[in-house]
Amino acid sequence: MSDTADSCSKTDVFDLAWVNRQAALGEPWFFAQQPSPLGSPYPIVFNDDVAALLDIDGDAARASGYAQVLSGNQVPPGAAPVSHRYGGHQFGVWAGQLGDGRAITLGDIRNSRGERYEIQLKGAGKTPFSRFADGRAVLRSAVREYLASEALAALNIPTTRALAIVGSDDPVYRETVETAAVMTRVAPSLVRFGSFELLFEGRRFDDLAPLADHVIEGHFPQLADIDDERDRHKAWIERVIELTAELIADWQAVGFCHGVLNTDNMSVLGLTLDYGPYGFMDSFDPGWICNHTDQAGRYAYDQQPHVGLWNLGRFVQSVLPLLSGVPDDAVAMGQQLLTRYRQHYDRAYMARMRAKLGLLDERDADRALIESLLRTMARDGADFTRTFRALGHVSAAPQAVDAPFVDEFADRAAASAWLADWRARLGQTDADDAPRAERMALTNPKFILRNYLAQNAIDRAAEGDTAEIERLHAVLRHPFDEQPEYEAYARLPPDWARGLVLSCSS
Repeated sequence: MSDTADSCSKTDVFDLAWVNRQAALGEPWFFAQQPSPLGSPYPIVFNDDVAALLDIDGDAARASGYAQVLSGNQVPPGAAPVSHRYGGHQFGVWAGQLGDGRAITLGDIRNSRGERYEIQLKGAGKTPFSRFADGRAVLRSAVREYLASEALAALNIPTTRALAIVGSDDPVYRETVETAAVMTRVAPSLVRFGSFELLFEGRRFDDLAPLADHVIEGHFPQLADIDDERDRHKAWIERVIELTAELIADWQAVGFCHGVLNTDNMSVLGLTLDYGPYGFMDSFDPGWICNHTDQAGRYAYDQQPHVGLWNLGRFVQSVLPLLSGVPDDAVAMGQQLLTRYRQHYDRAYMARMRAKLGLLDERDADRALIESLLRTMARDGADFTRTFRALGHVSAAPQAVDAPFVDEFADRAAASAWLADWRARLGQTDADDAPRAERMALTNPKFILRNYLAQNAIDRAAEGDTAEIERLHAVLRHPFDEQPEYEAYARLPPDWARGLVLSCSS
């Protein structure tokens, strides 16, 4: 790659170390698929953080006009585009074959540090799995995924990443006529639970092991050296269970609701995958539903841990042939593996919640203390993020001023009563305010991607002003910092935005 942006062509910038493991594995898992041309694409936003992961020079990419490549109009030399075949259970019902209906993976690369990444264009046109859809994405959904994936990454939550958004004036028909956009998604792997489910449901049992080993060799090197195939696959399945439990504990600890936890939206690497009607909670409501399509509340905030286990049940069922050639033995082994999920989840969740309260050690009464706070917050509808952030500013001294924590509650007496219990717990082990406040500031964010903030950025972008996307992303890159110049982004949502929910087309 040239050292100067001016001498770089579009394809020079994306002259990466393409490995194309998906294309090499081929059918029935991955199908060769070229992107469809997009009319007059133009750049909207580019992410230097993700570019650095891929060994892409951000300045050179901007100077070269990256829109042609990241719209799919110009495939870089060495890339081998594919679409991914998978199925899934949607809202608890087997939906059959789904697959990448609007996403085309340019290929996968290995960066200079030996890390593997897939580079995928969402909205790049029809694939064999588009069914009756147009294969396009719209600006609204592209902005929401771009911001959300980067917000979670900054919160240290495993997620796919976003490299760029490219726009076009081509019309796309959804509830209304919108304009097209292509978002470049980056991840170590985009293989999902549904990738294995479709093979199992189609009785293609011999195709399970090659895909499992493809994932293990690329992303679980510590397991790849296990010589016995059954033991290797069993260890991998257990690791998928652990990663899923840890991911959902991460979500619960920041008040994040995915909205559509279908099995085709579950990553075998434990990544947050497929941002649709997601939401960060404002007022704490354990039964909060962020997706208005989910009328029964299957994917409500407090149901996410249970759905994680249900989805893992479908995944483990699909890989039973990897555990044993004797069906009854495979079922017994699978059930035994699944029993470990609750332990993994509970340990991960409690560790995160203790950290949010500034607790350094474990006590049996901690669960009751945490649940008491959450009940008090739920009664008042206290803001999830602001309440925990404010707690970090409270002193352990009994006579200390309780504001701003109690200011988040209508029932200030109840909040003060809970603080007395919290102070008593701190007095058992750690009453030193300064180091605890510093720790709590690193686990309780001040800034999250509230729905109304994302909507403001979308509305401005639709009018041709993309500066708010950049500005909001800049704030969200440092969610634990005070950033007083951006104080407005930490305020309570306006009245019009309270309870804002979205649909699966978001």
